[in-house]
Amino acid sequence: MQDKKENSNIPEISEAELLKDEDFVLIKKFIDGHESAFTTLVVKHKDKVRNLVFLTLGDSEFVDDISQDVFISVFHKLKDFRFQSKFTTWLYRITVNKCRDYLRKKRVRSIFVPIKDSTHEPSTRMRPESIDIPQLVRRSIEKLPEKLKVPLVLRDIDGLSYKEIADNLECEVGTVKSRIFRARESLKIILEPYQKELSS
Repeated sequence: MQDKKENSNIPEISEAELLKDEDFVLIKKFIDGHESAFTTLVVKHKDKVRNLVFLTLGDSEFVDDISQDVFISVFHKLKDFRFQSKFTTWLYRITVNKCRDYLRKKRVRSIFVPIKDSTHEPSTRMRPESIDIPQLVRRSIEKLPEKLKVPLVLRDIDGLSYKEIADNLECEVGTVKSRIFRARESLKIILEPYQKELSS
């Protein structure tokens, strides 16, 4: 009996607690053989994953491919999910790692491929009436280094707690708070020329 408990995929969590979390219910159904539950998980969380990938990479061309890769990885690993943290914490950790893999490969490729001049940024400042504020903020976030950008997106856009972000990034809560503060300060500097438009 003890061996069975030790090998259980749901350690230290009661059935009542399990049923309170919709994601846990779906994961349990998937583990029990109902693969349609996985489709429900994908539909529920795909937009959050795509958003994190896009804002982390600043490259819309590969968002769908990387997001698909994330959920393929989730599909293969889900039966080993330990129910010791929120599913989203676990999902975001996989997403961040996939983004890092992509950036690592991109850096390697850039050694051998000449870097083309960026055509995304206009050479002169846009007129106020032509400014797309959400796009302006997204592009400003894209300019941040990865270690500042990822925690900022997880906190200010996806609404994760500092503890959840620390778990995702495998660092201390204090480090997360420091990076988010620095990210916000950097954004203020980047967006300073547009303060009038942003406050209108």
